[in-house]
Amino acid sequence: MRKILSLILVSVLFLACEEESSGPSAQPPSNLVVTVDKTNIAEGKIAVEATADMANFYQFDFGDGSGLVRDEDGKITHTYAENGTYTLEVRANTTTSVYINQTEEITVEKGDVVIPDEGYTTPLSYDGYTLVWQDEFDGSALSSDWTHEIGTGSNGWGNNELQYYRSENTTVADGYLTIEARKENFSGQNYTSSRIVTMGKQSFQYGRIDIRATLPEGQGIWPALWMLGSDFPTVGWPSCGEIDIMEMIGGQNRENTVHGTVHWDNNGSHANYGGSHTLSSGTLSDKFHVFTIIWDSTSITWYIDDFKYHEIDITPAGLSEFHDKFFFIFNVAVGGDWPQKPDATTTFPQQMIVDYVRVFQAN
Repeated sequence: MRKILSLILVSVLFLACEEESSGPSAQPPSNLVVTVDKTNIAEGKIAVEATADMANFYQFDFGDGSGLVRDEDGKITHTYAENGTYTLEVRANTTTSVYINQTEEITVEKGDVVIPDEGYTTPLSYDGYTLVWQDEFDGSALSSDWTHEIGTGSNGWGNNELQYYRSENTTVADGYLTIEARKENFSGQNYTSSRIVTMGKQSFQYGRIDIRATLPEGQGIWPALWMLGSDFPTVGWPSCGEIDIMEMIGGQNRENTVHGTVHWDNNGSHANYGGSHTLSSGTLSDKFHVFTIIWDSTSITWYIDDFKYHEIDITPAGLSEFHDKFFFIFNVAVGGDWPQKPDATTTFPQQMIVDYVRVFQAN
């Protein structure tokens, strides 16, 4: 009886496959109409809208190596990182392999990023200190001291952030590092930005650290210049310790306030201690400011433009994390638990521009 049943099942399956293969093939959509809004082309940004009869979904290839992007509604924005002429291909799909398409040439001639010509600066030497590492961002690319962290991380890098980090959002030119946050659909996210680290390349225990930068602005924008303990890959966060040299939360008139904070593990729980300073006039986006920590075996002290605004005593045994080596992280997040989402007032792209980072250690 079991052998007969098996033969019957095989026959039924064979007939089913035969009927499927002889069925009608998928028909492609028709009447594809593509509209490209180039209102913000000076910023490298385009908005594309596609409609077609009988389309199940749409695919877009922007011709800049970012790959084929799928969208169900046919509406998408994209920002080109570099000037040039690109071939935009738009597909209206029935299935992945059955589609109709249109192409259009897109010429991008973005204006240069505006670099402020004023702001605070600090010297290349201090009495009692030796300059042990610096990056002045000369040349046309990041030095080998940095690597990019790519993607969305865990739960939006642990903070419910909304961006996808890409290397394409980082540029080095004319002596400045620029990290640009953009509103564009990429790999399931509505925003892109960059996050660079010196993990495994450069790490430091104690010293004076100066970072000269001008910051982005807008609701939901979250730039940060910070450090993690070098044992992060093995012990995780917050056990590795975190030193936030500078954080700013954009929107709601918050662009005039700098935050300096440390995070650590307190008997299995997350602990933190932070301070902030609000400028008497202007914002952190108007001109360059220098964000500094002076860190030794007894304390970490925060400064903006050499004005002291926060300090922590790190001599208690529970703060042992801050007596090890730390590496740098520079990033611009979009959204997250602290700043919340961008809104209609937020304009893109937004840039954090870094002039230099310098590490001095006591003689």
